[in-house]
Amino acid sequence: MKPDDASVMRGLLGAHAILMVDDEPQACKWFARLYGDEFVVLTAGSADEALAVLAQRGHEVAVLLTDYAMPQRDGVTLLSEVRQQYPHVARLLVSAYADKDMAMSAVNQGHVEKILEKPLDEALTRQSLRDALQASQERARERALIERRAATLRETLGFLAHEVTTPLATVQGYLSAMRERHVDPMEGDRGVAHIQEQKPGDVLFMIEAAQRRAEYAQSLVSTFVQTARDAYQPDSAPSLRASDLVQAVREEYPFDHDEAQWLTSDLADDFVLPGRRDLLYLVLCTLVKNAVLALRPNPPAQPNVHVVLLREAPAPGLPVQAAIQVRDNGPGIPAEVLGRLTLEPLTTRASTGGSGMGLVFCRRVMTSLGGSIVVRSEAGQGASVSLYFPFAQ
Repeated sequence: MKPDDASVMRGLLGAHAILMVDDEPQACKWFARLYGDEFVVLTAGSADEALAVLAQRGHEVAVLLTDYAMPQRDGVTLLSEVRQQYPHVARLLVSAYADKDMAMSAVNQGHVEKILEKPLDEALTRQSLRDALQASQERARERALIERRAATLRETLGFLAHEVTTPLATVQGYLSAMRERHVDPMEGDRGVAHIQEQKPGDVLFMIEAAQRRAEYAQSLVSTFVQTARDAYQPDSAPSLRASDLVQAVREEYPFDHDEAQWLTSDLADDFVLPGRRDLLYLVLCTLVKNAVLALRPNPPAQPNVHVVLLREAPAPGLPVQAAIQVRDNGPGIPAEVLGRLTLEPLTTRASTGGSGMGLVFCRRVMTSLGGSIVVRSEAGQGASVSLYFPFAQ
């Protein structure tokens, strides 16, 4: 068992048992009988036996208490090994007065966190076990938090890499088209670039479109850099209002042609968002992009992507929550796809580069904030995606 394995990581938060190691069977029985009224007590008769228990039940063990004087391998050697393999386990050593110098050396080297002298004082030992159990669980929570943050960064980076590829590929396409249309200057025209237009204004259009996409790609990269910078810092971000987030997407998303006119909004029911701007910006950009792409192949007479701030219950019987909803009047989502969209990578645009990770990523971000995401659609009636947030206060 690897203690940094993701499945073990999830189990560490449930670590609760005390593992007592002593080569005298009667000492183990006495300890289990005396302290079993308050703690879950496991016992082992040697260092090897203790490591075998940890290999099977390491996710349950929060505290290891071992005698120093044992045959083959002493308690300090055992605790040193446990420190390396099971860092969430609090390590206590029981020693006789004669072993005190050695024990203090072990404490100074970090192998042992606390020493209890023989014979054990019940009240002192009981309080020491309580303190060690609390410390172990706090350490496990911190490690789980670090692992979760690292996983979020990895996932965000993968999602970002896909999202940045599309606008950069478009920029490259526009630049290649202008390069192909470039005409060598005539004599006397040096210093003036000549690019043939297929229709009036198309060169300026390509330049402006490439600029919008480059700026959008830059904003995505800046978002990830901010996420990475803040990942291991306390969340002390200033309050972010939902209306500000919608406005940022409106101004920064690289719409094609007149597609920016498709976007409408109702921001009257504004609210403060939990969490930071960076990930929520990625989420809302993803929803707007999905809506635009759904409309693009066969746009209705008046294509519309409507972003509305509202207060409603995610489902009957649930409390009212603040929400951001993105609606479109496109073709809708097939019923066989709808229920699986946020749970697994699915896409209806595989031929055009869709990965299906967008809504999965959005769901994970919302879950991390204590919120949720709900997708609703009827064939031919468009689709809506609602982001439900816990109230910031």
